[in-house]
Amino acid sequence: MNHGDVSLEGTVALVTGASSGIGGATASALAAEGARVVLAARRADRLADLAGKIEASGGAALAVPTDARDTEASKALVDETLSAFGRIDILVNSAGVGYWDAVADADIEKWREEIEVNLLGVMATTRHVLPTMLEQGSGDIVNVSSLSGRSPGPDEPGYTATKWGLTGFTESIRRDLWKKRIRVTLIEPGEVATEMQSEEDIASMRMLEAGDVADAIVYAVTRPPHVCIGDVQIYPLPDEVT
Repeated sequence: MNHGDVSLEGTVALVTGASSGIGGATASALAAEGARVVLAARRADRLADLAGKIEASGGAALAVPTDARDTEASKALVDETLSAFGRIDILVNSAGVGYWDAVADADIEKWREEIEVNLLGVMATTRHVLPTMLEQGSGDIVNVSSLSGRSPGPDEPGYTATKWGLTGFTESIRRDLWKKRIRVTLIEPGEVATEMQSEEDIASMRMLEAGDVADAIVYAVTRPPHVCIGDVQIYPLPDEVT
């Protein structure tokens, strides 16, 4: 922990998309800082494995298998978190899915899945968490977006649309919640070497690691209470100067 960082010891962090990638790395990083973490994703076996690793390292973790597309399940996730720990200090909305097809070749059902996971799922989980944070008078909401939410590519119309929507949602709720001392942060990474990328792409280009993004999230939520990190854009640099 750096000078000026606020301790996360004893706080409660709810992380969606925690079975792999950015979500998994973030849950581990928050637990290492002393937060009690609630792990949410569809793959129960992976959640159980991560929870076991966190607990073996001296941390506290609760695995709650949850489908981000199911808004009622997200309410149950929040209820189970409150039942176990009594509070929620940090919400990291990291669940996401992406498909790379030009619009003429796109599958509309895949667009529907992207909307339900990347946008509606975030909105619903945030809505269910907010009453607790408002009652507490504090909290951090971190939404993991993408640089595609600012600069779209030609083969990701559904993914880009959801990330643009997530940018708008995040900036809107930040304007609503800052007077209530709830901090809202948008994390916008470039290409990250996760399961969303093909092995060929990971091998052929320089990408960020999931831990790089987790580091930025930990930084945002450990600022002094009067400091809100609004937007973090993270770019991978090439291995060599060209």
